[in-house]
Amino acid sequence: MAGRSPLLPVRPRRLRQSPGVRRLVAQTRLHPAELVLPVFVREGIDEPQPIAAMPGVLQHTVESLVAEARRCVEAGLGGIMLFGVPVDKDATGSGADADDGILNVALRAVRDAVGDDLVVMADLCLDEFTDHGHCGVLDDEGRVDNDATLERYAAMGLAQARAGAHVLGLSGMMDGQVAFVREALDEAGLHDTILLAYAAKYTSALYGPFREAVQSSLVGDRATYQQNPANATESLREIELDLAEGADIIMVKPAQTHLDIIAMAAEVSPVPIAAYQISGEYAQIKAAAERGWIDGDRAVMESLLHIRRAGAQIILTYSALDVAHRI
Repeated sequence: MAGRSPLLPVRPRRLRQSPGVRRLVAQTRLHPAELVLPVFVREGIDEPQPIAAMPGVLQHTVESLVAEARRCVEAGLGGIMLFGVPVDKDATGSGADADDGILNVALRAVRDAVGDDLVVMADLCLDEFTDHGHCGVLDDEGRVDNDATLERYAAMGLAQARAGAHVLGLSGMMDGQVAFVREALDEAGLHDTILLAYAAKYTSALYGPFREAVQSSLVGDRATYQQNPANATESLREIELDLAEGADIIMVKPAQTHLDIIAMAAEVSPVPIAAYQISGEYAQIKAAAERGWIDGDRAVMESLLHIRRAGAQIILTYSALDVAHRI
C-alpha cells in the first residue's frame, strides 16, 4: 500500500502528463512556412543525380527542379534556395552572371512555375563557379580580393534579380557586400529584391557534403573570410554592419553548432533571423539513422526545434519537405 504523498503544491510534471497537454503548453512550434529547402541544379545532366554524402538529396535537372519547387508549394514551404552546378568554371566565375548560366536559367524556370506562391531564393556567391573554389576573385598573390569580388557580386545580384529571384542570399562573407549589392539593385530600379545577408557564417568541417554536391574546386579553406568558430562577439559586429548596410534578413550558419549565436542575433536584430542547418549536420543525422543508432525522424525534428527555440524565424534545411509532411 502506498504511503501518503508528500505535500507538493507545485508539480511541474502535471504539464507533461499526456501528448495533448504537452502539445497545449509547447512554447516552440514548427510550421512549414518557416522552412526553406536548399536545392542543387546541375548543368549537363539528363536526369537527377544522387549525392552520396547527402542521402535523399539530388543534383537536379532544370525540369526536375521545377517539379521539386511545385512540391514545395503543395507542402506549404516558405521558400526554396537554388545553388548552381555549372559544367565550366573559370577564375572570375563568369557563369554566375551569364544570362545562360545554369543558376539563372533555373531561377527563371522556377519563378515562371511558382510565381509568388513560393519565395524563390538564389545563392549569391562565386564558389560554385570559380575554378579555384573560393567565394571571390583572387589577386596576384592568390588571396581573395575583397573589393574586386564586390563588383562580381553586384553583377551576379543583378542577373539573379532579373531572372526572378525574390531573395538574394549573400553568402560570400566579403566586407561591404550588402551595401554594394543594394546600391547596384537600387540603381537598376530593383528596389523590391530582398537581401538575405549571411552575417555570421563560420568556417566549418561540416561543409564537406555540400562541396561534393556543388563539385567544389576548393583546395584549403576559407578562414580568411568566414568567421572563426572560437569567436562569438564578432558576430554582433558583422550583424550590426549588415543591418546598417540594408540587410532585410540576416543568417547564422551553421545552425546547430551556433545556437548561441542565433540567440544573440535574435536579441539585437530588428529584422528576421534565418539559420542554415548545413549539409554536414544533415548528413550526421542521416548516417546515424541508417545504422540504427538513432531515430532519424525524431532527431531531425529535435534539431529543428532547437534552432527555432534559439530564435531563428526561418530555417534552411534539406529535410524541409519531409518535415513539412510530418508536421
